[in-house]
Amino acid sequence: MFARDLAKMLIQPTLSDLPDEAAKHAKMLVASTLASAALGTNLESAGIIRDLAYERGGAPRSTVWFSSRDRLPAMDAARVNAVMSDAAASDDSDLRSIMHCGTPLTAVALAVAEMTGSSGAEVVAAIVLGYEAAGRIHDALPRYRKLGFHGTSLTIFCAATAAGRLLKLDVEKMTHALALAATSTGGLSKAADTSVAREYQAGQAVMNGVQAALAAGRGFTAEPRIFEMPGGFFSSYGGEAGEASAEAALAGFGESWDILTDMAVKLVPGGHPHHALAEAAGNAVKTGDVSVEEIAAIQVSRPGLTKLGGPLHPVDLVGMAHSPAYFLAAGAADRNFTWAHASSEKISDPAIHRLIDKVVVGPEPTQDVDRYRQGATVTVTTVDGRSFTSSVFCPKGSGILGLEWSDIDEKYRRLMPYGGVAKSEIDSGLEIIHELEAHPTIAPLVRTIRT
Repeated sequence: MFARDLAKMLIQPTLSDLPDEAAKHAKMLVASTLASAALGTNLESAGIIRDLAYERGGAPRSTVWFSSRDRLPAMDAARVNAVMSDAAASDDSDLRSIMHCGTPLTAVALAVAEMTGSSGAEVVAAIVLGYEAAGRIHDALPRYRKLGFHGTSLTIFCAATAAGRLLKLDVEKMTHALALAATSTGGLSKAADTSVAREYQAGQAVMNGVQAALAAGRGFTAEPRIFEMPGGFFSSYGGEAGEASAEAALAGFGESWDILTDMAVKLVPGGHPHHALAEAAGNAVKTGDVSVEEIAAIQVSRPGLTKLGGPLHPVDLVGMAHSPAYFLAAGAADRNFTWAHASSEKISDPAIHRLIDKVVVGPEPTQDVDRYRQGATVTVTTVDGRSFTSSVFCPKGSGILGLEWSDIDEKYRRLMPYGGVAKSEIDSGLEIIHELEAHPTIAPLVRTIRT
């Protein structure tokens, strides 16, 4: 039985059983998610969900980040915090699927740990194992994106696993938490691609995942065979029917960790699949020392890309985050892509928009195809016929390339002031996150993000 077999694997390891580098990546996800949420705290969509949560009220268990108001039930606080992070489109992505696992994992782990008094070590382990749960279920569903399902259809398992670990569910109860999550999930890519339904779906995944763990913890049960049975989760969401998907999802547990091989932290804003576009465009322009006026065409190639998606000429943050043409043009115009490119000034920059009209899609690569992991090849051609090409196989911030604390710290320091966090608290927060596993509770960290 898949849910029970996975539950056994998820509840047994402690932090000492996990690779040190996996723990490091988990802590980096905490810093990255808090930074993204700070940037999103004043966005309209986040404010709506926050106001609704406060109107509903409830037992004061967990902190809403960047607020001095009363605490909320863990489920509601986690939802609000996740929406803030996802709304800013500056959190993290999985290289396989564009799932944003760090947002639900951090939002849930901190909220539930605050409620239960869990230690920093327990939080770090919950994040590593929650990432693994979602990643393994993802690997059993090769067609889920083609069927139109969004990554939040899977990040609910991040939430349920992290909450279940911190609630110390036994095998039976974790089994039912996973089963309840499987029948509570949802989210459509088309809605997320063009609207703030993206962050709404992220909040729903978090809320439903925590609810599944809480309900299972009190004895609520579901159909434990829901993953592999005919008409169940695997067959409905794009996997093979029955045991084939279960076997694929469970194979080799503990031999490698998805948080090491597939995690990527955003070091610039916007949709992660577009980061390599901007990077490659900037590299090509720098190689040829090409001025904006000299650019005749910007050609992009990547496996599976046949046409540009998203809005061609974005006018707001949502459009920017989903516009590959904007990333290509901005990278070529400024020879770089930074947090500043999420500003209204850059989104409306006439020089960038003139270059957008010069973006074309080239033929798909035929060499090194397997190396492209949200990567791209960009060729910049000049008006006098010169051309310069750059290939970026994985965007900066990909765990597989190696992540440095200096990059994460820079992101944290750059974005946390948007949440109203003072410099002294930013410094304290980073110090705590770096050594999170050494703290008996997360209370010291939470104090740095209450404003």
